[in-house]
Amino acid sequence: MAEVTIKLKKSLVGRKKDQIATANSLGLRKIGDVTNQPDNPATTGKIAKISHLVEVVK
Repeated sequence: MAEVTIKLKKSLVGRKKDQIATANSLGLRKIGDVTNQPDNPATTGKIAKISHLVEVVK
């Protein structure tokens, strides 16, 4: 299955609780954290919610 690599580029400090929860569910806690996630609709929705905070590499 295809995977997508996600990197947290901006801080979660001062963000809305739902955005912090979304980042945490992807395994992103601190700036610079990188995670590989399956490329499926659920992951795509999470990325869309916090697109201004992350960088995506397919």
